[in-house]
Amino acid sequence: MSGGVDSSVAACLLKEQGYDVIGVTMKVWPQDCVSRAEDKCCGPQAVADARGVAHALGIPHYVVDEADEFEKMVIDYFTGEYRAGRTPNPCVLCNEKVKFGNLLTKARALGATHVATGHYARIERSADGRATLLKAIDAKKDQSYFLFSLRQEQLAAAILPLGELTKPETRALAKRWA
Repeated sequence: MSGGVDSSVAACLLKEQGYDVIGVTMKVWPQDCVSRAEDKCCGPQAVADARGVAHALGIPHYVVDEADEFEKMVIDYFTGEYRAGRTPNPCVLCNEKVKFGNLLTKARALGATHVATGHYARIERSADGRATLLKAIDAKKDQSYFLFSLRQEQLAAAILPLGELTKPETRALAKRWA
């Protein structure tokens, strides 16, 4: 949980659907962010916001320190590729290696079977258990391209509750629950 509207509404939806939800915020920077602009994803206010939402929902909240792994797997790769004249997408790598890699492993250690996010994308599950990544209903907000590199095991463990919603619908739900 980032503390923002998307991850908060995703948690609310899952709790409403009967899932046993826990909130997890990943610390991905080696030190706290120094400005309010940076704080939206990694600083103390973002953690406090996520913790506040989790408390309001009556769910446990954990902060998981992924700063070292994020630096190795995402930042070092990105800077190396950029120096070589390529423009990698760090979000793709973060989702594959950190969120649906390390975090999924830690979530399973806590007894969780899935990782849910506030991404606007959908997953279709076939009768044989195969998971297929699909674009979100909201074409303006679709984030499936951030998840394209997830392997079958990772897709099978992913839940994307916002994929069937538009951003205005998500905001309306947040206002209703506020």
